[in-house]
Amino acid sequence: SFRKVVRQSKFRHVFGQPVKTEQCYDDIRVSRVTWDSTFCAVNPSFVAIIVEASGGGAFLVLPLHKTGRIDKAYPTVCGHTGPVLDIDWCPHNDHVIASGSEDCTVMVWQIPENGLSQPLTEPVVVLEGHSKRVGIVTWHPTARNVLLSAGCDNVVLIWNVGTAEELLHPDLIYSVSWSRDGSRFCTACKDKSVRVIDPRRGTVVAEKERAHEGARPMRAIFLADGKIFTTGFSRMSERQLALWDLENLEEPVGLQELDSSNGALLPFYDPDTNVVYVCGKGDSSIRYFEITEEPPYIHFLNTFTSKEPQRGMGWMPKRGLDVSKCEIARFYKLHERKCEPIIMTVPRK
Repeated sequence: SFRKVVRQSKFRHVFGQPVKTEQCYDDIRVSRVTWDSTFCAVNPSFVAIIVEASGGGAFLVLPLHKTGRIDKAYPTVCGHTGPVLDIDWCPHNDHVIASGSEDCTVMVWQIPENGLSQPLTEPVVVLEGHSKRVGIVTWHPTARNVLLSAGCDNVVLIWNVGTAEELLHPDLIYSVSWSRDGSRFCTACKDKSVRVIDPRRGTVVAEKERAHEGARPMRAIFLADGKIFTTGFSRMSERQLALWDLENLEEPVGLQELDSSNGALLPFYDPDTNVVYVCGKGDSSIRYFEITEEPPYIHFLNTFTSKEPQRGMGWMPKRGLDVSKCEIARFYKLHERKCEPIIMTVPRK
């Protein structure tokens, strides 16, 4: 009878721990752009952070080991003529990063082996096709050199880094997420719909209208089993999480109300452990949930709390973690003036 009360889970006692001060990246002027992206992208070699830049847009690229105070004169990647809104590392090459900007372009950059020694102003390629600012860039998970960008012109462009095909949305696109194998992607749009799109045909395969009733930004991500996890707001402006099965989009498989704070919720998903981490912009906590096959499907595990609110969040891919120390996730939390790694660990006796 006891087992019925307490659900068995390997991840119930996962705990988060910020690193020591000297292992943080200090004195960084994090961007103040009002845009709900993560402002930070991480891979096993580098951490990239969008920063304040006078006249144009720039982001810092630091080798992971370059912790401590960052010199004000440290070189940046600064080829955009407007603020940078989103950055994403290529999953197939740790030295290639894409950036989208208010100047309506997407740029792809090659970072030198040991990081930057001088400002980088020349991108490898400039992708021009959007007529308004570009707020989302994300690489295809399995096909090399395929990049997706979405702009405030309500268009999703899929670039074979060099050529572009376009798909039109009726309103502003809040988030885009590739499925695990890259055969489909889902978008969350200001018209409150979540759409699943087949990029090869350029058609909408499934659509859920009014996934969340609230008017504030929502996000949608693909899970490993093909379900979709969304974050958004209820009609009463309460923050919600929902899980959807593409076979039947009438009702969510699971729905949870969180609180009535107003920051957009950024979800991060780990397919190996089936844990979703939810970080609110302006919150000082990271909540994490386990997604399982049995009801209620979304199981709250725990909350990591800290004193300082987060302006953005970077998420290290699995191959950059120290698994020998039972590390299952690592976040790079952006404060006003610094970036602090937070390590999630499964305790082992």
